[in-house]
Amino acid sequence: MSLIIPSKYKQKLLPETTEIAIKDIKVFFQAELAHRLHLRRVTAPLFVLSGTGLNDDLNGIEQPVGFDVKAMGGRHAEVVHSLAKWKRAKLADYGIAPGFGIYTDMNAIRADEDLDNLHSLYVDQWDWEKAIDEDDRNLNYLKSVVRDIYGAIRATEWMIYEKFPHITPTLPEEITFIESEDLLAEYPTLSAKEREAAAARRYGAVFIIGIGGKLSNGEPHDGRAPDYDDWSTPNADGRCGLNGDIMLWNTVLDCPFEISSMGIRVSPESLRRQLDIAGCPERAKLKFHEALLNGEYPLSIGGGIGQSRLCMFLLQKAHIGEVQASIWPEEQIEALRKSGITLI
Repeated sequence: MSLIIPSKYKQKLLPETTEIAIKDIKVFFQAELAHRLHLRRVTAPLFVLSGTGLNDDLNGIEQPVGFDVKAMGGRHAEVVHSLAKWKRAKLADYGIAPGFGIYTDMNAIRADEDLDNLHSLYVDQWDWEKAIDEDDRNLNYLKSVVRDIYGAIRATEWMIYEKFPHITPTLPEEITFIESEDLLAEYPTLSAKEREAAAARRYGAVFIIGIGGKLSNGEPHDGRAPDYDDWSTPNADGRCGLNGDIMLWNTVLDCPFEISSMGIRVSPESLRRQLDIAGCPERAKLKFHEALLNGEYPLSIGGGIGQSRLCMFLLQKAHIGEVQASIWPEEQIEALRKSGITLI
């Protein structure tokens, strides 16, 4: 995605008012999320030790920012990409019962990101994880959690409208569920990103199911590491995958807008299967993977919800730098300034 300069863009909130609205969104949304999913807040790390398997490998090609720890004999630590696996270990540490879970403020650095309206070097999310029973590892349960999250997003959108009536809500009442394989069948000539755009534009809010495994065209809809989301287990729709992305239609940028990646997590069986599919069975010897294969971690569902992303969408901003402090190429800053887009 290259930089988008929307025509006739006008800020609906001054920068100082934007800061107040950001706080309102973060306080309100996390309370809604915690209430609907039965979560409690925990404290999370900014970095983890290398070689433990705890860090999120994303698509498997992104390099984490790292440093050597002098006080630990030079052991290497790396700034987290996300807390997808750390949270599951924490569920076990706290002995959290099925039906309950945790959430945290996750702050990450993704140095390999291509910088544009939606992507920043700095990533902030509400990372959440919930313990579940074996009977919950199904598509209906996944959809029920997605609806709860979407309900929290819509409630926050209406809260902002009540405080700032000139920011008109844009989200539909319901979110639409679409299998990635069915999306391919409907738009066989389009790329995965173009298919996302077509679905998000058509429905306003969609959850694309089954991301990580290969589709009938031999390619995955998008990349997923093999050791957190379950993208290989057959589901009730006759497809594979118990995970997906929440995509919204951004009316300011006229583009699809990913707000959350989430899913039912791998079981010991699906972890081993996905490690084999991904060609990295040796990961089974890492500390996290070994514990999971030995049944030491609970079954769970979890994901991340972008904090700056949510603020950007609900406040109808054109660039994520309007709601978060980061660094950007000088040419982007100048192009945005000329168009009346002020970065924090």
